[in-house]
Formats: sequence, C-alpha cells, structure tokens
Amino acid sequence: MAATSRRLEITVISAENLQLDRKPIKKNASATVRAENDGQFRTTDMDTEGGAYPKWNEKLVLDLPMQARSLTVEVQCKTSYGVRTIGTAKIPVSDFVGGLRDHRGERNGIVNISVRMKVPELKACATTSSLSSMGFPMGDSSFGCGGVATGIPVWCGPYPKSY
Repeated sequence: MAATSRRLEITVISAENLQLDRKPIKKNASATVRAENDGQFRTTDMDTEGGAYPKWNEKLVLDLPMQARSLTVEVQCKTSYGVRTIGTAKIPVSDFVGGLRDHRGERNGIVNISVRMKVPELKACATTSSLSSMGFPMGDSSFGCGGVATGIPVWCGPYPKSY
C-alpha cells in the first residue's frame, strides 16, 4: 500500500517587523503551519516578549498529504479583541522536497543551503533607500542536517494580484 502522506518537521524560527493596522505589535504573536487540503495544523507557543520581532525557534511536526502542493504559514497576534491574523504565506512543496537529481533525473544526494536576499526598503515606508536582509544562516548545528531556512513575506488580506 502506498503512503498517503509524509511526516514533516518544520522549525519556525522568528518573524520580523510585524504590524497590525500599520502599528508594530507589542506582544503575543504565534505562528500556525497547515498542510494544503488537510485539516491538520500545528501552532507555536505565543511569544509574549518579542513584540514586532518574535522568536519561537520551535519544531512543529505534521503529516503532509502526498498530493499537497503547498504549506501555509499564518502569523497571528492575540489582542483584547481576540486573535487577529497578521499575515499568511504559502510555501510551495517543491521548494523543500526532492533533493539533488543527476543528469538522468534520479535522486543523487542532498544539498543544504541558506539564501539571503538583499532588497531595498519600500519607498512608501522610508524616505531614504537602504538595504535590509532576510534569511537565517544554517551554520548552527542546533538546526541539524537536511534543513532549509527561509524568510517569506506575509500579506494581510488578499494576496497581491499579478498583472
């Protein structure tokens, strides 16, 4: 009988510059990871001290259905009005499943990488243009082997349209 899902271990490290109604959040941020087309999800503990820059460094384990094409990461904040969504990111499964392939298309090992993108800040947010960076180096042995660290922007409300 073929497997219907595969077990994933996702380490939710941290978030940056979280805002609610265009104001930095003060505390009580958490992140939820869900598999596409599946009711299963896992949520980090709430960071009560990090404000707009929460740190969780928490491993979440969930089953990913074989047919799933993406994982969804949702960042929330507990307020006096209840739990509010700060933003959501969809991560294609193809970004982290597969490993190396040789010239015949057969699996041939694993490569571990960390990507760091330098991007200018949005002009609407700053009067001067400066460089900021996203990403997390994977040199720390506490992450283990075979991991991928990535920083993904989250959007509040509907996803931006492609024109």
